[in-house]
Amino acid sequence: KIRPREIQTRSGTKDQQQVRMKLRVLHHPVTSKLPWLYDRYGTDYDERILPSIGNEILKAVVAQYNAEELITKREAVSLKIRSLMEGRAKEEFGMILEDVSLMDLQFGAEFMQAVEAKQVAQQEAERHKFVVLKNQQEKEASIIRAEGEAEAAAMISNALARAGPGLIELRRIEAAKDIARSMSGAPNVSFIPAGSNILVNASDGGVNPFRKMPDTLPPPAQKR
Repeated sequence: KIRPREIQTRSGTKDQQQVRMKLRVLHHPVTSKLPWLYDRYGTDYDERILPSIGNEILKAVVAQYNAEELITKREAVSLKIRSLMEGRAKEEFGMILEDVSLMDLQFGAEFMQAVEAKQVAQQEAERHKFVVLKNQQEKEASIIRAEGEAEAAAMISNALARAGPGLIELRRIEAAKDIARSMSGAPNVSFIPAGSNILVNASDGGVNPFRKMPDTLPPPAQKR
C-alpha cells in the first residue's frame, strides 16, 4: 500500500541564505523486505527512515545552489532530490518511492525584500526602455514627415517653375469648383464673386460657375 509522508527541514544555500523546505513522498516497501523493516524499525519504519535520509539529501542538494537558483531551477533541484532519495531508499532500506515532490520553499525576510527590490528595478528599467524606444520612434516619424513635406514643397516649386502662373490659376479655378459643388446641396444658393461679372448658381444641385450676367437689364414691362 502506498503511503504519503511529508518531510520538512531548514538549510542554508550556497550564498548563505536560510530556506525552509517541504518535501512530499509517496512510498511503499518491497514486499520481501517488509519483515526486515518491521523487525528493525517497527511498524512506523517510514517515520524513522524517510525524515533521516530526506533531511540529509535536502541539505546536501540545497548547498549546491544559491537562493535565486533554487527559484529559477526549482524543477531541476526537485528531480535531483528525487533521484538521490529513490536510490538510497531502495538500496539501503528496501523502500520504493513512487513520487518525491518539492512542495514549498520559504526564504528569510531579508532575501524576499532583496528579490522584490530587484523586480521593481527590472520593471523600472523596462519602463525606461519603452519610453526611450517610443521617443526614438516619434523622432524617426517626425524626420520622415519633414522629409515628405520638403519633397512635396520641392515638387510644387518645380511645377511652378515649369508652368508659371498658369498652374496657380488652374488650382484657383479647381478650388472654386470644389466650393461650388460643396454648396450645391443647399437650396437656392446664388453668389457673385467679388470683382467679376460671373454668376454662380447652385440651386437644386445644379452648378454653372461660368454663366455671365447680362450687361444691361431688360426694360420694365409697360402697363396697359
